[in-house]
Amino acid sequence: MHILAFLIRRAIQAVIVMFVISIIGFSIQDNLGDPLRELVGQSVSEAERQTLRDELGLNDPFLVQYGRFLGNALQGDLGTSYFFKRPALDVIMDKFPATFELVLGATFIFLALSIPGGIYCAINREKFIAKFIMTGSIIGISVPVFLTAIFLVWIFGVELQWLPAFGRGETLEMPWGWDTGFLTIDGLAHLILPSVALSSIMLPLFIRLIRAEMMEAMGTDYVRFAKAKGLSTARVRYVHAFRNTLLPVVTVGGLMIGTLIAYTILTETVFQWPGMGFLFLEAVNRVDTPLIIAYIIVVGLIFVVVNTLVDFIYTLINPMVKLPGAKS
Repeated sequence: MHILAFLIRRAIQAVIVMFVISIIGFSIQDNLGDPLRELVGQSVSEAERQTLRDELGLNDPFLVQYGRFLGNALQGDLGTSYFFKRPALDVIMDKFPATFELVLGATFIFLALSIPGGIYCAINREKFIAKFIMTGSIIGISVPVFLTAIFLVWIFGVELQWLPAFGRGETLEMPWGWDTGFLTIDGLAHLILPSVALSSIMLPLFIRLIRAEMMEAMGTDYVRFAKAKGLSTARVRYVHAFRNTLLPVVTVGGLMIGTLIAYTILTETVFQWPGMGFLFLEAVNRVDTPLIIAYIIVVGLIFVVVNTLVDFIYTLINPMVKLPGAKS
């Protein structure tokens, strides 16, 4: 029952957060420019423009427009894209697989490198390799992701020509309508450079975080007690100490996955990756407000879902944390 209480409480919080996100997203539309710019040509008279604005409801008061939008959103309708002439949510979902695979590839890279790298730097902090890794992490934090992306394109795509520098490559259509590049050689080759560039945001941070938490865990009483019991060094380090190192890593990692989705805008632009971030920039340039608002709400929903999952996982790996409603 305590799990159900937790889920109900988080569902209520999610509804409140999404309500606030929808208001913020909808309220910025008047600051993006005139959406009629893409709908009609320059030769259309001002009277015809006003008529079209009335038909689209753009002249209605803000509360009337938002009430209409909210009512449609509750039915799964986030508006129709001015440019694509299709439901905005459908357009975003068409691009979602590309962004999801890019974020998944970046997550795999930074986890595969940061966990062993952080543990090694904590255990062997006086060695040259550890100091080299820590110095590199400082540089990595300081370099913007778009510069990393441009550098990778220049070295591996232009100079060495080892990997493709733009596009998603060949994809395979799955039975449920999901186009994936994970199952083709060309798709995986196109995924490498953008995934490495995107992972550069998280990799230095996680190496330093894991190193700091591992060093702190190694100095705690329970680790000293485990050593005194005669447990092997490997078990003390990688079971007792590392398990508690995971607690802040899971928390920060969940929050930063949402950050990765936000940073795909820069990465997808450099690599011309056909995902949601690239679509969002095109929508801003075209003043396609339904598509912009739909993107903000979808990304906000992803943040809410990921954070809820992180909170739930945190209670599973930390025995000292109880779910709301659980008995002590």
